[in-house]
Amino acid sequence: MKTFIIGHKSPDTDSIMSALVMANLEKNLGNTNEIIPCRLGNLNKETEYILNYFKVEAPKLIDSVKGADEVILVDHNSFLESAPDIADAKISKVVDHHRISNFQTKEPLFYMAEPIGSTCTILYELYRMNNITIDKTYAGLMLSAIISDSLLFKSPTCTPKDIKVAEELAKIADIDINTYGLEMLKAGTDLSSFSASELISIDSKEFNANGAKFQISQVNTVDIDSVLKNKSEIEMVMNNLISENGLDLFMFVITDILNCNSKAIVLGNKASVVEKAYNIAIDDNIAFLSGVVSRKKQIVPLITENI
Repeated sequence: MKTFIIGHKSPDTDSIMSALVMANLEKNLGNTNEIIPCRLGNLNKETEYILNYFKVEAPKLIDSVKGADEVILVDHNSFLESAPDIADAKISKVVDHHRISNFQTKEPLFYMAEPIGSTCTILYELYRMNNITIDKTYAGLMLSAIISDSLLFKSPTCTPKDIKVAEELAKIADIDINTYGLEMLKAGTDLSSFSASELISIDSKEFNANGAKFQISQVNTVDIDSVLKNKSEIEMVMNNLISENGLDLFMFVITDILNCNSKAIVLGNKASVVEKAYNIAIDDNIAFLSGVVSRKKQIVPLITENI
């Protein structure tokens, strides 16, 4: 018997760490299946830095949940963001911090979701609820996920609970949050080796709303202009994906993690939605999004409302 634990496609740090942490939790809860943490895409540099720091093996790369007797979803619930055959799988648990979307199961299941900054904050609660000791390594993985999703507590998605849990995990892991957090975030901002196609797939999600289809990709950096040097190539790849996937809107959001602003390359027949949503003018396909760092809280809701 096999249990696959998977985060969303184009996995970010929270998705990868949640799969690893949930696998450990399941073992401690007495799940006798072969428990396999999995990922639906390549690791980003920030995630690689964390796994190397704590000397932890990455989840298994898969493109299907075939062979799994049950599946546990972490850091997502939407079937659009999951394995292509997820609708045929037996989903036994979901632990997530996103809105519920395109989700249904054939059987009852365990479902825990909260509107907080990181899935790993919820997983910390599950450890405590079940009186399971958290060791230094898994404390470090959870702390890293919270730092990543909250941009070291600067994101509007971050809650007091995330900060409190991060402080507790830092004590267990014996880590200075600010020193480690800055090094970790900076490790993820080296985008020099990525092609245009790779850049827009590092962290990309597709959405449907009001009959429209849109995709939002996001990368973090400390120098937005260095990413925009490849603007023409990025636009070419984006336009190809718009044609191939029938997208009405594609936003490639480049976020400055130090100054907490973003610039977005905006393409598609509904590009004007972005101007309406933020009351700005797009210049040469570029939108400046002052104070915007969170796709989940500051981009998706506004685009959904206005598209």
